[in-house]
Amino acid sequence: MENSELHIVMVGHVDHGKSTVIGRLLYDTKALPEGTVDKVKRIAQETGKPFEYAYLLDAFEEEQKQGITIDTTQLKFHTASREYVIIDAPGHKEFLKNMISGASDAEVAFLIVDAARGVEEQTKRHAYILRLLGIRQIYVLINKMDLVDYEQTRFVAVKAEVAAFLATLQLQAAGFLPVSAYYGENLVQHSAKMPWYTGKSFIATLDSIKAKPTSSDQPLRLPIQDVFKFDQRRIIAGRIEAGELQVDDKIKLYPSGRETVVTEFANWASRDAKVEASVGQSVGIQLQDEFFNQRGEIITRSSDQQQPTVTNVVQTNLFWMGQAPLVTGQRYKLKIATQQVIARVLKVLKVTDSSTLATREDATKVQLNDVAEVVFQTETPLVYDLFTQQQVTGRFVIVDGYDVAGGGTITEHYQGDTQLDGAIFSTDGQDYQLNLFDQYCLTAGGQVVTHEYQGHYQIGAELPLKGSGYAYPTDFAILLAEQDRVLTVKAGRFSGSQALTDFRVQLPVVDSRGAQLNLTAPADLKAYLTERESLNDKTKTTFYQKWLDFNAYHQIVIEDI
Repeated sequence: MENSELHIVMVGHVDHGKSTVIGRLLYDTKALPEGTVDKVKRIAQETGKPFEYAYLLDAFEEEQKQGITIDTTQLKFHTASREYVIIDAPGHKEFLKNMISGASDAEVAFLIVDAARGVEEQTKRHAYILRLLGIRQIYVLINKMDLVDYEQTRFVAVKAEVAAFLATLQLQAAGFLPVSAYYGENLVQHSAKMPWYTGKSFIATLDSIKAKPTSSDQPLRLPIQDVFKFDQRRIIAGRIEAGELQVDDKIKLYPSGRETVVTEFANWASRDAKVEASVGQSVGIQLQDEFFNQRGEIITRSSDQQQPTVTNVVQTNLFWMGQAPLVTGQRYKLKIATQQVIARVLKVLKVTDSSTLATREDATKVQLNDVAEVVFQTETPLVYDLFTQQQVTGRFVIVDGYDVAGGGTITEHYQGDTQLDGAIFSTDGQDYQLNLFDQYCLTAGGQVVTHEYQGHYQIGAELPLKGSGYAYPTDFAILLAEQDRVLTVKAGRFSGSQALTDFRVQLPVVDSRGAQLNLTAPADLKAYLTERESLNDKTKTTFYQKWLDFNAYHQIVIEDI
Protein backbone atom coordinates (compact mmCIF):
# COMPACT_ATOMS: atom_id res chain seq x y z
CA MET A 1 0.00 0.00 0.00
CA GLU A 2 1.65 3.16 -1.21
CA ASN A 3 -0.69 5.71 0.38
CA SER A 4 -0.92 6.56 4.08
CA GLU A 5 -3.90 5.76 6.28
CA LEU A 6 -6.86 8.07 5.67
CA HIS A 7 -9.28 9.18 8.42
CA ILE A 8 -12.78 9.97 7.19
CA VAL A 9 -15.87 11.05 9.10
CA MET A 10 -19.44 10.21 8.16
CA VAL A 11 -22.17 12.68 9.17
CA GLY A 12 -25.80 13.16 8.25
CA HIS A 13 -29.33 13.82 9.44
CA VAL A 14 -30.91 10.98 11.40
CA ASP A 15 -32.54 8.37 9.14
CA HIS A 16 -30.72 9.58 6.01
CA GLY A 17 -28.91 6.23 5.96
CA LYS A 18 -25.46 7.10 7.25
CA SER A 19 -25.07 3.94 9.32
CA THR A 20 -26.41 1.84 6.45
CA VAL A 21 -23.75 3.32 4.14
CA ILE A 22 -21.00 2.32 6.55
CA GLY A 23 -22.47 -1.07 7.41
CA ARG A 24 -22.92 -2.03 3.77
CA LEU A 25 -19.42 -0.79 2.94
CA LEU A 26 -17.88 -2.94 5.70
CA TYR A 27 -19.96 -5.91 4.54
CA ASP A 28 -18.99 -5.55 0.89
CA THR A 29 -15.30 -5.09 1.65
CA LYS A 30 -15.32 -8.10 4.02
CA ALA A 31 -14.02 -5.93 6.86
CA LEU A 32 -16.36 -7.34 9.54
CA PRO A 33 -15.17 -9.75 12.23
CA GLU A 34 -16.36 -13.30 11.81
CA GLY A 35 -19.77 -13.86 13.35
CA THR A 36 -20.83 -10.20 13.31
CA VAL A 37 -23.53 -10.65 10.68
CA ASP A 38 -24.97 -13.69 12.47
CA LYS A 39 -25.05 -11.76 15.76
CA VAL A 40 -26.89 -8.84 14.18
CA LYS A 41 -29.41 -11.15 12.53
CA ARG A 42 -30.05 -12.79 15.91
CA ILE A 43 -30.61 -9.43 17.61
CA ALA A 44 -32.91 -8.29 14.80
CA GLN A 45 -34.95 -11.47 15.16
CA GLU A 46 -35.18 -11.05 18.97
CA THR A 47 -36.42 -7.47 18.64
CA GLY A 48 -38.81 -8.26 15.81
CA LYS A 49 -37.05 -5.94 13.37
CA PRO A 50 -35.86 -6.63 9.84
CA PHE A 51 -32.13 -7.04 9.30
CA GLU A 52 -30.38 -3.69 8.76
CA TYR A 53 -26.79 -3.08 7.67
CA ALA A 54 -26.79 -0.13 10.05
CA TYR A 55 -26.81 -2.50 13.03
CA LEU A 56 -23.38 -3.84 12.04
CA LEU A 57 -21.56 -0.88 13.51
CA ASP A 58 -23.53 -0.21 16.67
CA ALA A 59 -21.11 -1.13 19.41
CA PHE A 60 -23.64 -1.99 22.13
CA GLU A 61 -26.77 -4.14 22.06
CA GLU A 62 -28.70 -1.36 23.80
CA GLU A 63 -27.90 0.94 20.91
CA GLN A 64 -29.06 -1.70 18.46
CA LYS A 65 -32.41 -1.98 20.26
CA GLN A 66 -32.85 1.80 20.17
CA GLY A 67 -31.96 1.94 16.50
CA ILE A 68 -29.73 5.00 16.90
CA THR A 69 -25.98 5.54 17.16
CA ILE A 70 -25.12 7.23 20.46
CA ASP A 71 -21.32 7.48 20.56
CA THR A 72 -18.68 7.84 17.90
CA THR A 73 -17.33 4.58 16.52
CA GLN A 74 -14.02 4.12 14.71
CA LEU A 75 -13.82 1.28 12.23
CA LYS A 76 -10.97 0.18 9.99
CA PHE A 77 -11.05 -1.40 6.57
CA HIS A 78 -8.75 -1.40 3.57
CA THR A 79 -8.73 -1.51 -0.18
CA ALA A 80 -5.87 -2.49 -2.46
CA SER A 81 -4.61 1.09 -2.17
CA ARG A 82 -4.53 1.83 1.57
CA GLU A 83 -6.01 1.57 5.06
CA TYR A 84 -9.05 3.61 6.10
CA VAL A 85 -10.41 4.67 9.46
CA ILE A 86 -14.12 5.52 9.38
CA ILE A 87 -15.34 7.77 12.18
CA ASP A 88 -19.08 7.25 12.54
CA ALA A 89 -20.52 10.36 14.18
CA PRO A 90 -24.03 10.31 15.67
CA GLY A 91 -26.81 12.27 14.05
CA HIS A 92 -29.16 12.96 16.95
CA LYS A 93 -29.14 16.49 18.32
CA GLU A 94 -28.52 15.39 21.91
CA PHE A 95 -25.36 13.55 20.86
CA LEU A 96 -23.78 16.50 19.08
CA LYS A 97 -20.92 16.70 21.58
CA ASN A 98 -19.81 13.20 20.59
CA MET A 99 -19.89 14.19 16.95
CA ILE A 100 -17.59 17.13 17.70
CA SER A 101 -15.02 14.95 19.43
CA GLY A 102 -15.25 12.23 16.81
CA ALA A 103 -14.95 14.43 13.75
CA SER A 104 -11.97 16.38 15.06
CA ASP A 105 -9.47 13.74 13.86
CA ALA A 106 -10.87 13.45 10.33
CA GLU A 107 -9.13 14.65 7.19
CA VAL A 108 -12.12 14.14 4.87
CA ALA A 109 -15.86 14.26 5.54
CA PHE A 110 -18.76 12.55 3.79
CA LEU A 111 -22.11 14.25 4.26
CA ILE A 112 -25.00 11.83 3.68
CA VAL A 113 -28.26 13.30 2.34
CA ASP A 114 -31.52 11.43 1.67
CA ALA A 115 -32.42 11.77 -2.03
CA ALA A 116 -36.14 11.91 -1.22
CA ARG A 117 -35.96 14.32 1.74
CA GLY A 118 -33.08 16.59 0.74
CA VAL A 119 -31.40 19.02 3.13
CA GLU A 120 -32.79 18.90 6.68
CA GLU A 121 -32.00 20.38 10.09
CA GLN A 122 -29.04 18.19 11.06
CA THR A 123 -27.65 18.27 7.54
CA LYS A 124 -27.15 22.00 8.04
CA ARG A 125 -25.86 21.62 11.57
CA HIS A 126 -23.29 18.98 10.67
CA ALA A 127 -22.05 20.99 7.71
CA TYR A 128 -21.55 23.93 10.05
CA ILE A 129 -19.65 21.74 12.54
CA LEU A 130 -17.37 20.53 9.73
CA ARG A 131 -16.59 24.15 8.96
CA LEU A 132 -16.05 24.82 12.66
CA LEU A 133 -13.51 22.00 12.81
CA GLY A 134 -11.66 23.26 9.76
CA ILE A 135 -12.52 20.25 7.57
CA ARG A 136 -12.67 21.64 4.07
CA GLN A 137 -12.52 18.43 1.99
CA ILE A 138 -16.21 17.43 1.96
CA TYR A 139 -17.94 14.93 -0.31
CA VAL A 140 -21.72 14.56 -0.48
CA LEU A 141 -23.35 11.12 -0.74
CA ILE A 142 -26.91 11.47 -2.02
CA ASN A 143 -28.31 8.24 -0.59
CA LYS A 144 -31.51 6.20 -1.04
CA MET A 145 -31.60 6.76 -4.79
CA ASP A 146 -33.77 3.62 -4.96
CA LEU A 147 -36.59 5.58 -3.31
CA VAL A 148 -36.63 8.06 -6.21
CA ASP A 149 -36.30 5.37 -8.91
CA TYR A 150 -32.66 6.36 -9.51
CA GLU A 151 -33.83 9.49 -11.31
CA GLN A 152 -31.12 11.83 -12.51
CA THR A 153 -33.38 14.87 -12.20
CA ARG A 154 -33.85 14.26 -8.46
CA PHE A 155 -30.11 13.81 -7.98
CA VAL A 156 -29.45 17.11 -9.78
CA ALA A 157 -32.08 18.92 -7.68
CA VAL A 158 -30.69 17.68 -4.34
CA LYS A 159 -27.13 18.39 -5.50
CA ALA A 160 -28.10 22.01 -6.24
CA GLU A 161 -29.87 22.33 -2.87
CA VAL A 162 -26.83 21.07 -0.93
CA ALA A 163 -24.38 23.14 -2.95
CA ALA A 164 -26.42 26.29 -2.31
CA PHE A 165 -26.42 25.72 1.44
CA LEU A 166 -22.70 24.91 1.59
CA ALA A 167 -22.03 28.16 -0.24
CA THR A 168 -23.63 30.09 2.64
CA LEU A 169 -20.90 28.60 4.88
CA GLN A 170 -18.15 29.42 2.37
CA LEU A 171 -17.79 25.68 1.67
CA GLN A 172 -17.67 23.86 -1.64
CA ALA A 173 -18.17 20.11 -2.01
CA ALA A 174 -15.30 18.18 -3.55
CA GLY A 175 -17.81 15.85 -5.21
CA PHE A 176 -21.40 14.53 -5.28
CA LEU A 177 -22.10 10.79 -5.51
CA PRO A 178 -25.52 9.12 -6.01
CA VAL A 179 -25.77 5.86 -4.03
CA SER A 180 -28.25 3.33 -2.67
CA ALA A 181 -26.53 1.98 0.41
CA TYR A 182 -29.12 -0.69 1.22
CA TYR A 183 -28.75 -2.30 -2.21
CA GLY A 184 -25.03 -1.51 -2.52
CA GLU A 185 -25.47 0.61 -5.65
CA ASN A 186 -22.40 2.70 -6.54
CA LEU A 187 -20.56 1.84 -3.33
CA VAL A 188 -17.93 -0.72 -4.35
CA GLN A 189 -18.66 -0.77 -8.07
CA HIS A 190 -20.28 1.59 -10.55
CA SER A 191 -24.04 1.06 -10.60
CA ALA A 192 -25.73 -0.13 -13.79
CA LYS A 193 -29.00 1.37 -12.49
CA MET A 194 -27.59 4.88 -12.85
CA PRO A 195 -25.98 4.88 -16.31
CA TRP A 196 -26.37 8.67 -16.42
CA TYR A 197 -23.76 8.99 -13.64
CA THR A 198 -20.27 8.94 -15.14
CA GLY A 199 -18.28 9.64 -11.99
CA LYS A 200 -16.43 7.26 -9.67
CA SER A 201 -17.94 4.81 -7.20
CA PHE A 202 -17.60 5.50 -3.49
CA ILE A 203 -14.59 3.20 -3.09
CA ALA A 204 -12.90 4.60 -6.20
CA THR A 205 -13.49 8.11 -4.86
CA LEU A 206 -11.90 7.17 -1.52
CA ASP A 207 -8.83 5.73 -3.23
CA SER A 208 -8.42 8.91 -5.29
CA ILE A 209 -8.30 11.23 -2.25
CA LYS A 210 -4.85 12.45 -1.33
CA ALA A 211 -4.12 12.21 2.36
CA LYS A 212 -2.60 15.10 4.24
CA PRO A 213 1.08 14.89 5.13
CA THR A 214 1.60 12.66 8.15
CA SER A 215 2.51 14.22 11.47
CA SER A 216 6.09 13.04 11.01
CA ASP A 217 6.33 15.18 7.85
CA GLN A 218 5.14 18.31 9.65
CA PRO A 219 7.21 20.90 11.51
CA LEU A 220 8.28 19.83 15.00
CA ARG A 221 5.89 20.44 17.88
CA LEU A 222 7.09 19.18 21.27
CA PRO A 223 5.03 20.52 24.20
CA ILE A 224 6.98 20.42 27.46
CA GLN A 225 5.25 18.24 30.05
CA ASP A 226 7.77 18.54 32.87
CA VAL A 227 11.36 19.31 33.82
CA PHE A 228 13.35 16.74 35.79
CA LYS A 229 16.73 16.96 37.51
CA PHE A 230 19.02 13.96 37.92
CA ASP A 231 22.45 14.63 39.39
CA GLN A 232 23.63 17.62 37.37
CA ARG A 233 21.37 16.92 34.41
CA ARG A 234 18.25 18.92 33.52
CA ILE A 235 15.91 16.81 31.40
CA ILE A 236 13.08 18.37 29.42
CA ALA A 237 10.30 15.80 29.06
CA GLY A 238 7.45 15.72 26.58
CA ARG A 239 5.73 13.86 23.76
CA ILE A 240 6.52 14.71 20.14
CA GLU A 241 3.13 15.63 18.65
CA ALA A 242 4.42 16.41 15.14
CA GLY A 243 7.69 16.21 13.26
CA GLU A 244 11.04 14.73 14.14
CA LEU A 245 13.94 15.71 16.41
CA GLN A 246 17.63 14.84 16.34
CA VAL A 247 20.69 15.47 18.45
CA ASP A 248 22.43 18.70 17.36
CA ASP A 249 19.16 20.19 16.08
CA LYS A 250 18.83 23.89 16.80
CA ILE A 251 15.49 24.50 18.49
CA LYS A 252 13.28 27.37 19.61
CA LEU A 253 11.27 27.43 22.83
CA TYR A 254 8.02 29.38 22.76
CA PRO A 255 6.56 31.74 23.94
CA SER A 256 9.98 33.33 24.59
CA GLY A 257 11.50 32.36 21.22
CA ARG A 258 14.82 31.48 22.87
CA GLU A 259 17.15 29.30 20.79
CA THR A 260 19.44 26.51 21.88
CA VAL A 261 20.68 23.10 20.71
CA VAL A 262 19.68 19.54 21.63
CA THR A 263 22.77 17.85 23.03
CA GLU A 264 21.42 14.48 24.10
CA PHE A 265 18.41 12.22 24.51
CA ALA A 266 18.14 10.98 28.08
CA ASN A 267 18.04 7.22 28.69
CA TRP A 268 18.04 4.84 31.64
CA ALA A 269 20.48 2.37 30.12
CA SER A 270 23.04 2.55 27.33
CA ARG A 271 21.05 0.08 25.24
CA ASP A 272 18.24 2.67 25.07
CA ALA A 273 20.49 5.42 23.72
CA LYS A 274 19.29 7.17 20.56
CA VAL A 275 20.09 10.21 18.51
CA GLU A 276 16.67 10.88 16.99
CA ALA A 277 12.97 10.58 17.78
CA SER A 278 9.74 11.06 15.84
CA VAL A 279 6.04 11.80 16.28
CA GLY A 280 4.29 9.83 18.98
CA GLN A 281 7.40 9.19 21.06
CA SER A 282 7.81 10.47 24.60
CA VAL A 283 11.32 11.80 25.08
CA GLY A 284 13.62 13.46 27.56
CA ILE A 285 16.13 15.86 26.04
CA GLN A 286 19.07 17.84 27.34
CA LEU A 287 19.89 21.29 26.02
CA GLN A 288 23.10 23.19 25.42
CA ASP A 289 21.95 26.28 27.32
CA GLU A 290 20.56 26.29 30.84
CA PHE A 291 17.31 28.10 30.24
CA PHE A 292 14.68 27.88 32.93
CA ASN A 293 11.88 25.99 31.26
CA GLN A 294 8.39 25.09 32.38
CA ARG A 295 5.42 22.93 31.50
CA GLY A 296 3.44 24.36 28.60
CA GLU A 297 6.32 25.71 26.51
CA ILE A 298 6.36 24.52 22.90
CA ILE A 299 9.60 23.34 21.28
CA THR A 300 10.10 23.73 17.52
CA ARG A 301 13.05 23.35 15.16
CA SER A 302 14.62 26.64 14.19
CA SER A 303 14.99 25.47 10.59
CA ASP A 304 11.25 24.82 10.15
CA GLN A 305 9.63 27.55 8.09
CA GLN A 306 6.28 27.22 9.84
CA GLN A 307 6.60 28.58 13.38
CA PRO A 308 3.71 28.98 15.85
CA THR A 309 1.99 32.26 16.66
CA VAL A 310 2.52 33.88 20.07
CA THR A 311 -0.19 36.28 21.19
CA ASN A 312 -2.37 37.50 24.02
CA VAL A 313 -5.46 37.73 21.79
CA VAL A 314 -6.85 34.71 19.95
CA GLN A 315 -9.96 34.21 17.80
CA THR A 316 -11.60 30.81 18.21
CA ASN A 317 -14.38 28.62 16.88
CA LEU A 318 -16.02 27.35 20.06
CA PHE A 319 -18.59 24.69 20.91
CA TRP A 320 -20.04 25.35 24.38
CA MET A 321 -21.04 22.43 26.61
CA GLY A 322 -21.26 24.21 29.97
CA GLN A 323 -24.52 24.39 31.89
CA ALA A 324 -23.74 28.01 32.80
CA PRO A 325 -23.39 30.25 29.73
CA LEU A 326 -20.05 31.63 28.57
CA VAL A 327 -20.22 35.36 29.27
CA THR A 328 -18.30 38.35 27.91
CA GLY A 329 -15.80 39.56 30.51
CA GLN A 330 -15.71 36.22 32.36
CA ARG A 331 -12.38 34.46 32.95
CA TYR A 332 -11.77 30.79 32.18
CA LYS A 333 -8.85 28.39 31.88
CA LEU A 334 -7.83 27.79 28.26
CA LYS A 335 -5.74 24.70 27.52
CA ILE A 336 -3.77 23.91 24.36
CA ALA A 337 -1.55 20.83 24.51
CA THR A 338 0.23 21.21 27.88
CA GLN A 339 -0.37 24.97 28.07
CA GLN A 340 -2.84 26.36 30.57
CA VAL A 341 -3.56 30.10 30.66
CA ILE A 342 -6.22 32.32 32.18
CA ALA A 343 -8.31 33.79 29.38
CA ARG A 344 -10.94 36.51 29.52
CA VAL A 345 -13.79 36.59 26.99
CA LEU A 346 -13.00 39.76 25.08
CA LYS A 347 -15.67 39.55 22.38
CA VAL A 348 -18.38 37.22 21.14
CA LEU A 349 -18.32 37.82 17.39
CA LYS A 350 -21.16 35.50 16.43
CA VAL A 351 -23.32 32.84 18.07
CA THR A 352 -25.08 30.08 16.15
CA ASP A 353 -27.82 27.96 17.70
CA SER A 354 -26.76 24.38 16.94
CA SER A 355 -30.39 23.25 16.60
CA THR A 356 -31.76 25.93 14.29
CA LEU A 357 -28.52 27.46 12.92
CA ALA A 358 -30.01 30.87 13.64
CA THR A 359 -27.14 33.33 14.13
CA ARG A 360 -26.74 36.33 16.42
CA GLU A 361 -23.96 38.86 15.95
CA ASP A 362 -24.79 41.08 18.94
CA ALA A 363 -24.61 38.37 21.60
CA THR A 364 -22.76 38.75 24.89
CA LYS A 365 -23.11 35.13 26.02
CA VAL A 366 -22.96 31.62 24.59
CA GLN A 367 -25.54 29.07 25.78
CA LEU A 368 -25.37 25.28 26.12
CA ASN A 369 -24.84 23.56 22.72
CA ASP A 370 -24.26 26.87 20.91
CA VAL A 371 -21.37 27.22 18.52
CA ALA A 372 -19.70 30.61 18.42
CA GLU A 373 -16.80 32.70 17.22
CA VAL A 374 -15.19 34.02 20.40
CA VAL A 375 -12.15 36.25 20.98
CA PHE A 376 -10.16 35.62 24.16
CA GLN A 377 -7.50 37.76 25.81
CA THR A 378 -4.99 35.72 27.79
CA GLU A 379 -3.12 36.95 30.86
CA THR A 380 0.11 35.32 29.65
CA PRO A 381 1.24 34.70 26.06
CA LEU A 382 -0.45 31.82 24.25
CA VAL A 383 1.31 29.67 21.65
CA TYR A 384 -0.84 28.22 18.88
CA ASP A 385 -1.00 27.14 15.24
CA LEU A 386 -3.97 27.25 12.91
CA PHE A 387 -5.88 23.98 13.17
CA THR A 388 -5.51 23.36 9.45
CA GLN A 389 -1.71 23.40 9.88
CA GLN A 390 -1.17 21.66 13.22
CA GLN A 391 -4.08 19.96 14.97
CA VAL A 392 -2.53 19.46 18.41
CA THR A 393 -1.68 23.16 18.81
CA GLY A 394 -4.75 24.34 16.89
CA ARG A 395 -7.42 22.85 19.15
CA PHE A 396 -8.25 23.81 22.71
CA VAL A 397 -10.58 23.20 25.64
CA ILE A 398 -12.12 25.69 28.07
CA VAL A 399 -12.32 24.81 31.77
CA ASP A 400 -14.91 26.52 33.96
CA GLY A 401 -14.09 25.76 37.58
CA TYR A 402 -13.29 22.04 37.53
CA ASP A 403 -15.32 21.12 34.44
CA VAL A 404 -14.43 21.07 30.77
CA ALA A 405 -17.15 23.40 29.54
CA GLY A 406 -16.19 23.95 25.91
CA GLY A 407 -13.73 23.24 23.16
CA GLY A 408 -12.94 24.15 19.61
CA THR A 409 -10.36 25.13 17.07
CA ILE A 410 -8.36 28.12 15.89
CA THR A 411 -8.79 28.46 12.13
CA GLU A 412 -7.87 32.12 11.56
CA HIS A 413 -5.83 34.89 13.17
CA TYR A 414 -7.66 37.75 14.87
CA GLN A 415 -7.57 40.84 12.68
CA GLY A 416 -9.79 43.20 14.64
CA ASP A 417 -8.87 46.23 16.68
CA THR A 418 -9.35 46.06 20.41
CA GLN A 419 -8.37 47.85 23.59
CA LEU A 420 -6.57 45.27 25.67
CA ASP A 421 -7.02 45.15 29.41
CA GLY A 422 -4.06 45.91 31.62
CA ALA A 423 -1.03 48.13 31.28
CA ILE A 424 0.72 47.55 27.95
CA PHE A 425 4.49 48.13 28.06
CA SER A 426 5.99 48.42 24.57
CA THR A 427 9.65 48.13 23.68
CA ASP A 428 11.74 46.68 20.85
CA GLY A 429 8.64 45.86 18.84
CA GLN A 430 7.10 43.77 21.64
CA ASP A 431 4.03 44.45 23.80
CA TYR A 432 3.93 43.16 27.36
CA GLN A 433 0.54 43.03 29.04
CA LEU A 434 0.73 43.61 32.81
CA ASN A 435 -1.84 44.00 35.57
CA LEU A 436 0.26 46.12 37.91
CA PHE A 437 -2.29 48.88 38.35
CA ASP A 438 -5.53 46.90 38.72
CA GLN A 439 -7.68 47.76 41.75
CA TYR A 440 -9.12 45.04 44.00
CA CYS A 441 -12.30 45.88 45.89
CA LEU A 442 -14.45 44.17 48.49
CA THR A 443 -18.15 44.52 47.68
CA ALA A 444 -21.07 44.72 50.07
CA GLY A 445 -21.80 41.09 49.20
CA GLY A 446 -18.38 40.01 50.45
CA GLN A 447 -16.84 39.32 47.04
CA VAL A 448 -13.51 40.60 45.81
CA VAL A 449 -13.84 42.15 42.34
CA THR A 450 -11.16 43.52 40.06
CA HIS A 451 -11.33 46.90 38.36
CA GLU A 452 -8.93 46.55 35.47
CA TYR A 453 -6.58 49.35 34.51
CA GLN A 454 -5.82 50.23 30.89
CA GLY A 455 -2.83 52.19 29.70
CA HIS A 456 -0.07 52.09 27.09
CA TYR A 457 3.55 52.98 27.94
CA GLN A 458 6.68 53.39 25.85
CA ILE A 459 10.25 53.71 27.11
CA GLY A 460 10.55 56.89 29.19
CA ALA A 461 6.84 57.14 30.01
CA GLU A 462 5.88 58.17 33.53
CA LEU A 463 3.93 55.47 35.37
CA PRO A 464 1.00 55.77 37.82
CA LEU A 465 2.91 54.26 40.74
CA LYS A 466 0.30 55.20 43.34
CA GLY A 467 -3.42 54.61 43.14
CA SER A 468 -6.41 53.46 45.11
CA GLY A 469 -5.28 50.14 46.55
CA TYR A 470 -1.64 50.05 45.43
CA ALA A 471 1.67 51.91 45.79
CA TYR A 472 5.05 50.98 44.26
CA PRO A 473 8.56 52.27 44.92
CA THR A 474 10.07 54.60 42.33
CA ASP A 475 12.64 51.97 41.31
CA PHE A 476 11.81 48.28 40.77
CA ALA A 477 11.99 45.42 38.25
CA ILE A 478 9.19 43.39 36.67
CA LEU A 479 10.11 39.74 36.07
CA LEU A 480 8.30 38.05 33.15
CA ALA A 481 9.57 34.48 33.24
CA GLU A 482 7.32 33.22 30.39
CA GLN A 483 8.76 35.80 28.00
CA ASP A 484 12.34 35.53 29.30
CA ARG A 485 12.34 39.29 29.97
CA VAL A 486 12.78 41.73 32.83
CA LEU A 487 11.34 45.24 32.54
CA THR A 488 12.79 48.00 34.72
CA VAL A 489 11.27 51.10 36.30
CA LYS A 490 13.55 53.90 37.49
CA ALA A 491 12.59 57.29 38.90
CA GLY A 492 8.96 56.38 38.28
CA ARG A 493 9.42 55.85 34.53
CA PHE A 494 9.53 52.79 32.27
CA SER A 495 13.27 52.63 31.68
CA GLY A 496 14.08 49.49 29.72
CA SER A 497 13.99 45.76 29.03
CA GLN A 498 16.59 43.00 29.23
CA ALA A 499 16.87 39.24 28.87
CA LEU A 500 16.22 37.25 32.02
CA THR A 501 19.67 35.66 31.78
CA ASP A 502 21.28 39.13 31.94
CA PHE A 503 19.31 40.26 35.00
CA ARG A 504 21.10 40.85 38.30
CA VAL A 505 18.93 41.30 41.39
CA GLN A 506 19.67 44.87 42.46
CA LEU A 507 16.13 46.28 42.71
CA PRO A 508 12.88 45.17 44.33
CA VAL A 509 11.23 42.63 41.99
CA VAL A 510 7.54 42.09 41.20
CA ASP A 511 5.64 39.77 38.84
CA SER A 512 3.16 40.82 36.15
CA ARG A 513 0.38 41.31 38.73
CA GLY A 514 2.52 43.41 41.04
CA ALA A 515 3.14 40.76 43.68
CA GLN A 516 6.53 41.24 45.34
CA LEU A 517 8.97 38.40 44.65
CA ASN A 518 11.14 37.61 47.65
CA LEU A 519 14.42 37.91 45.76
CA THR A 520 17.37 39.74 47.26
CA ALA A 521 20.35 38.06 45.58
CA PRO A 522 21.24 36.21 42.33
CA ALA A 523 21.11 32.91 44.23
CA ASP A 524 17.48 33.64 45.15
CA LEU A 525 16.60 34.22 41.50
CA LYS A 526 18.15 30.91 40.43
CA ALA A 527 16.38 29.04 43.22
CA TYR A 528 13.05 30.70 42.34
CA LEU A 529 13.35 29.81 38.65
CA THR A 530 14.52 26.27 39.41
CA GLU A 531 11.55 25.58 41.69
CA ARG A 532 9.22 27.24 39.20
CA GLU A 533 10.27 24.80 36.47
CA SER A 534 8.72 21.78 38.18
CA LEU A 535 5.57 23.38 39.61
CA ASN A 536 2.53 21.15 39.88
CA ASP A 537 -0.83 21.23 41.66
CA LYS A 538 0.70 19.76 44.82
CA THR A 539 3.58 22.25 45.09
CA LYS A 540 1.95 25.50 43.92
CA THR A 541 0.64 26.62 47.31
CA THR A 542 3.99 26.12 49.06
CA PHE A 543 5.83 27.79 46.20
CA TYR A 544 3.62 30.91 46.18
CA GLN A 545 3.74 31.25 49.95
CA LYS A 546 7.51 31.08 49.87
CA TRP A 547 8.23 33.46 47.02
CA LEU A 548 5.26 35.84 46.57
CA ASP A 549 3.98 38.65 48.80
CA PHE A 550 0.94 40.25 47.18
CA ASN A 551 0.26 42.51 50.14
CA ALA A 552 3.62 44.26 49.90
CA TYR A 553 2.30 46.85 47.41
CA HIS A 554 -1.47 46.21 47.42
CA GLN A 555 -4.46 46.40 49.65
CA ILE A 556 -8.12 45.50 49.09
CA VAL A 557 -10.32 48.59 49.02
CA ILE A 558 -13.85 48.59 50.42
CA GLU A 559 -16.04 49.46 47.45
CA ASP A 560 -18.45 52.36 47.93
CA ILE A 561 -21.95 50.89 48.10
